Amino acid sequence: MQRIPVTPDSAKNRKVALLFATLVVAMVGLAYASVPLYRMFCQATGFGGTTQRAESAPEKTVDRRMTIRFDANTAPSLPWIFEPVQRSLGVKVGEENFAYYRATNTSDHTIAGTAVFNVTPDTAGAYFNKIQCFCFTEQTLKPGQTIELPVSFFVDPAIVDDHGMDNVATITLSYSFYPAGEPSNVSSTESKPSTETNLN
Repeated sequence: MQRIPVTPDSAKNRKVALLFATLVVAMVGLAYASVPLYRMFCQATGFGGTTQRAESAPEKTVDRRMTIRFDANTAPSLPWIFEPVQRSLGVKVGEENFAYYRATNTSDHTIAGTAVFNVTPDTAGAYFNKIQCFCFTEQTLKPGQTIELPVSFFVDPAIVDDHGMDNVATITLSYSFYPAGEPSNVSSTESKPSTETNLN
């Protein structure tokens, strides 16, 4: 049995093939990692209106008041009525506040839904902190059932040190509900408030 001699060209070709295969594997890995990495980036920075999570409100408040507006939307494929219990709330920066949304299943069968969320203006996301929220878990409603969905939140006192936020007096907290398991077609950073009916 004769061995085929290894020429410099065939060794070079193997190196190129190995490099190409490594590059393809790396690209596939980055493609799969991009969504969770982007989500982590948005949550860490508030990019795109992504809100922050906190264990509790800070001990100090500051002498600045803001208005929080509440917006609610549902996917056409979800037969729910979803709306804020109150349209707006005046808050003191740094103080924990509570708001409620209401959801009613208008169908004749049990449906689970999940909510995506954001705040506008987008730059406020870095300062809007949720302590508890119905959006952290899936919600299941029986036929005709109505439930109130709480959210507790605060505006970070650090907002007063960001002079780019000096003219921001109102933050809109927006939720969009989708059937559980259905792709929302938008990430939480892209859920923009409706301007037609929900902010009146």
